[in-house]
Order: sequence, then structure tokens, then C-alpha cells
Amino acid sequence: MADTSTRPSPASPLDLARETEWPADPTARENALREENARLRRICQALMERVEAGGMGGGAPYAAFEHSVLLAEQVRERTEQLQHTLDALHRAKSEAEAANLSKTKFLAAVSHDLLQPLNAARLFASALDDQRLPESSRRLVGQIGRSLKDVEALLGTLVDISRLDAGVLAPDVATFRVGELLDALAEEYRQMAAARGLALHYVASSVVVESDLALLARVVRNFLSNSIRYTERGRVLLGCRRRPDGLEIVVGDTGPGIEPAQREAIFQEFRRVGPRREQDRGLGLGLAIVDRISGMLGHPLALASRPGHGACFSVRVPYGSPAALTARRQADEGGPASHALAGARIWVIDDDPDVGDGMRALLEGWGCRVVTARSLSELEAEGGAAPADVLLVDYHLGSATGDGLAVAAELQRRQSHLAVVVVTANHDAGVTAEARRRGYDCLLKPVKPLRLRMLLTSLLTQR
Repeated sequence: MADTSTRPSPASPLDLARETEWPADPTARENALREENARLRRICQALMERVEAGGMGGGAPYAAFEHSVLLAEQVRERTEQLQHTLDALHRAKSEAEAANLSKTKFLAAVSHDLLQPLNAARLFASALDDQRLPESSRRLVGQIGRSLKDVEALLGTLVDISRLDAGVLAPDVATFRVGELLDALAEEYRQMAAARGLALHYVASSVVVESDLALLARVVRNFLSNSIRYTERGRVLLGCRRRPDGLEIVVGDTGPGIEPAQREAIFQEFRRVGPRREQDRGLGLGLAIVDRISGMLGHPLALASRPGHGACFSVRVPYGSPAALTARRQADEGGPASHALAGARIWVIDDDPDVGDGMRALLEGWGCRVVTARSLSELEAEGGAAPADVLLVDYHLGSATGDGLAVAAELQRRQSHLAVVVVTANHDAGVTAEARRRGYDCLLKPVKPLRLRMLLTSLLTQR
């Protein structure tokens, strides 16, 4: 008697009743569902061929019909299940994209709203530090400045690592002389090294490179900070080596060095090596950020170290074309009240009055004549009709006023020779790219007084 059972054997490849465990990862799950769909189509084709073969002479037509109906029902159920799973997957993907967009907006708000009061506090502290104070008061001001700098570093690190993971940051590649970056960093970190009893040796370079200046600065800053933090005695070196495929920016030290087994771990999040000092408040994210930034820019990293004899970190940057470079005069790195700044007329537009007051105190300490305002109309009321040399304008000025780029364009329309510096807490590369396209300079909040002074000196010296 012919076997008319409609149940496939357990080992049969046509077993449609078996339960399937789907992967948890959305991408893997989608691929698995596509494979399952293709498998069901093959099964359906095989069933059709079996039914047609069973209906031929000598077969059992009714049993074959009954079998085909049952299999068709099973295929329909599995197809519906597959469709429900795909719908759920699409909903989960949409929710993930919405959550990522929400995270991006939150990070933008954090960058602006939290860095605004921090920027004002640092400006006030820097202005106070320039005053003639008793030694005891000067020590307190120094401690305030260091604490604010720690807050800035911690907050900036958390924001940066989140923005890199969210894919918000995009490189704004431009051609510049590497000295524009390294000269300022050497001046800044030479003081930090001296405070720890270390010597910072800097070998200057005028080679033209092509990179994102702000992101590359973050990489070199991390190298310098780590070298100064972990070196007890000796020196730190900042310099460059010419390589066939690019300029290698090198930071070396005479610190404890890094064991071979730890050289990959130090580039992971929240991983630290060596003893932790009381004054060291980092989160162990610095080199993790360096690794992400270098990967995004396509700049290879290198580490050479001998335990007990120091370490040498480097990043390789592609050469730029000197023909594509608009040369800038280097800033005068003289005293805080250099001749270029004395008597300079500067407008400051920022919707946060504390930031405006802090900027006024800092700039007037350098000998500048300052007019501060929260909007274009307020600037006009405060005496903005008289010519100025430089405009410092915040990018976010509120919906009623418009952004700082629009305000700068209007003021440049009235005074064509007005130099513009856009100050912003928005680290989006699109903002800096648009500012550069219009011929404006750009500074990120919290503004570093030394970098601001050097930029103003450069702009005023060009005039």
C-alpha cells in the first residue's frame, strides 16, 4: 500500500514545522530571514514538482492533492510569520534611527548649553589671572582655572566619544602649514611641562599638510597630555619626520614606557596603564578618541616603546599642496599686551551676557576697546556704527536674531574690511566649513585665551 502520510520525516529538508531561533543582531536577523525566504521558495518549487509527479499515471491523485493542500497551508503560515518578523524588524530599525537622531540632538544641546557657562567661567578666570593680585589670591585663581580645565576636559571627552560613536562628526579637511598647529601646542604645553619639572623640546616645521586641523589637534593634544602626565623626570619631544607617504608628527617622552602586552589595550575605552595619580582625573578615553579620529581621517598611528625608557606616539598626515594654501602671517607670540592688540576695536556678539562680560574683561586686559551686545540691534544701539577691526560672534544667537553667520554677513556688507571670528560650541564640521567658505575664522568653545590672542594678533597684523 502506498504511503500517503502528509508528515515529513524529522530529518527531511522539507521540515516546515521546526522552530527557528533568529539572531538578536538586526542585520544578522535580516540576512537570516532572507535566507529563510529563499529556502521556502525552493521548498514550494519542490512541492509543486512532487505534486505534478504524483498526479501522473499510477499515482494516488487524491492523496497527492491532500498532501499539496497541507504543504501549501504550512508555506502560507511560514510566509505570514516571515512577513510579521520583517515588519517587526523594520519597526525596530525605525526606532533605532529615531533614537540615534534624538541622541544627536541631545549631544548638540549638551555641546552648546553646558559649554556656555563653562566658557564664561574660564574667560572670567583668565581675566582675573591677568590682574595684579596677592600671591594667596593668585594661587586660588590658579586652582579655579585648573578645576575648570578639568571639567572642560571631562565634558569634552564624553561629548566627543559619543559624537564619534553616533557618526555625527565629519572631517573638514583643509590644507595648512603644520606649524600653525604645532607652534600653538608647543607654547601651550611647554608651560604645563615646566610646572611638572619637565623640559619640552619642540622642533618646528613649515611643511604643508592636508587634514582636519581641529581633529588633528585633538590627536596631538592627547599624545602631549599623556606624555606629560606619566613622565616623572626628563623631557618630552614634539617634532616631525618626513616620510615618503606623509609627514609623521611625533611625541616622545622619557617616561616609564608601555609593556608590549598593553599596547593594544591602551587604545580601548576606560583602559589605563601605570599607577594612577591623585591629580589625574581622566576617564581613560583619550587614546580611544585618538584611535577613532585617526581611523576617520585615514591617518595611521604608530607606537614605539621600551619599558623603562619611554614611549613614542606618532600620527602620519598626508602632504598638502603649497599651491592650494592661502598663506597666513604667524601670530606675534609676545607679551599679553602686544602692540597689535593695543587699541584694537573689537565687537563681541553673544546672546549669553556672562560670556560677553567675560570676553570684555579678557580683551580689555589686552588693551582692546570692546563693545559687547546680544544681537545686531543691540550692537547698533551700543555704538556699533563706528568702524571696528574684528567681530567675535557666537554661532547660536537665538531664532529671533538668526545665526552668527548671517549677522557677520550683514556687518561685513556695511564694513567690507571687518575681520570675523565665529565662536561656537557646535563641533559639526559643516559649521566650520561654511565659516571658512565665507572667509571667517572659527574658534570652538570653551575659548582658550592663548589661541584667541594669537588669532587676533594674526588678524590685526595682516591689516
